[in-house]
Amino acid sequence: MLLIGGVDEAGRGPLAGPVVAAAVLLQEGQRVPGVRDSKKLSAHRREQLAIDIRESACEWSIGLATVAEIDSLNILGATMLAMYRAVDGLRRMPEHLRIDGNQKPALPVRCVAMVETLVGGDDLCPAIGAASILAKVTRDDLMRQMHLTYPDYGFNKHMGYPTALHREALRTYGPTPEHRLSFRPVREAAEYFGKNGPRGSEVSV
Repeated sequence: MLLIGGVDEAGRGPLAGPVVAAAVLLQEGQRVPGVRDSKKLSAHRREQLAIDIRESACEWSIGLATVAEIDSLNILGATMLAMYRAVDGLRRMPEHLRIDGNQKPALPVRCVAMVETLVGGDDLCPAIGAASILAKVTRDDLMRQMHLTYPDYGFNKHMGYPTALHREALRTYGPTPEHRLSFRPVREAAEYFGKNGPRGSEVSV
């Protein structure tokens, strides 16, 4: 039976935290019931499905790129790096590898699969849909852990995305080491704090 690999990522748009990719191997024709694009599922449902995927997939692997790598490479380059690491973490290589989107990452030399990009692949390919869920659940877990270190920022609520709550925290407290300085709202907050210090620190005269 052919092994079909699916690769997807989570976390390209946030202002903080890593970008996370997952690679999932399924047998040709295999489906995990309920799997679809992670963005269309509730957080609770994603977590349930992640358990099912880990148990029923032939194999799965997670790769990530750090904030420092995002700032150094840009978000596209860091996403491709995370995808490379996810595929490289597989013990077996698929015969057919499908990647969500329209760009192919560099792949390990030992990966000789037929590679296909698939726009909207998380809804079209079961393996990509499964990878989408694992990537999202893994990243959300990392952001909840980050919240324990930086409780004033609400990372457990917005997961680093540029919500009103997050932007207000940036304006009030400034960036953390987990923020992406290459992203404009973070860079502007860092520049403001570099010139003025924390909001409220000015002395009235």
